[in-house]
Amino acid sequence: MNRLKSGEVNLGTSIMAVQFDKGVVIGADSRTTTGSYIANRVTDKLTHVHDRIYCSDTQAVADIVHNYLQLYTQIHGAHPPVSSAAGMFQDICYDNKDALSAGIIVAGWDKEVGPSVYNIPLGGGLFRQPWAIGGSGSTYVYGYCDATYQDGWGRDETVEFVKNTLSLAMARDGSSGGVIRMCVITEDGVERLFVPGDKLPKFWEGREVLSGPVKKSVEPAAMAIE
Repeated sequence: MNRLKSGEVNLGTSIMAVQFDKGVVIGADSRTTTGSYIANRVTDKLTHVHDRIYCSDTQAVADIVHNYLQLYTQIHGAHPPVSSAAGMFQDICYDNKDALSAGIIVAGWDKEVGPSVYNIPLGGGLFRQPWAIGGSGSTYVYGYCDATYQDGWGRDETVEFVKNTLSLAMARDGSSGGVIRMCVITEDGVERLFVPGDKLPKFWEGREVLSGPVKKSVEPAAMAIE
């Protein structure tokens, strides 16, 4: 049974964000797929929403929220909190849940709370979490994240965690790949990081089962008849 409507195609990605003691790291792969076709190998899926607020892979929805946050800044004379941006994303996703298929991660830093990460899954829920992953590649790395993540990490440990997690997702998920882009968001500003495809961490990749010499089968001997 085909679950897609006429003209629709499968899409995939790997996105994540992790909070650390002084900020957040948000990251994503760069492969854009249209069904089985790779439309773009180096897409930038990290979208600037406000000075210290980023979201992952939301396209037109991010433009709407960006405009709202600009108005918020003009009206209140201050930067918006991350929770306000996440709430706007949730409103749009929930109000259009029957027509919009979008899972969104919002991460950033504000003076009221400090660093925070919000996950908005399909359907328009809103959850604040120390780390969040999404996209088709996330199904391969939930166990790794559960087993590896630790509270109290600093910047370097968190960057390494995001890089390793996305590399594992990209290795298993055919709709994820390319390069890794990350943003480190702190009170001091936003730092962009880039990991090219030939510099991705390497993990066990297996080997061909039949890569060795193939043993010839032994033909059965005829049964002796007395």
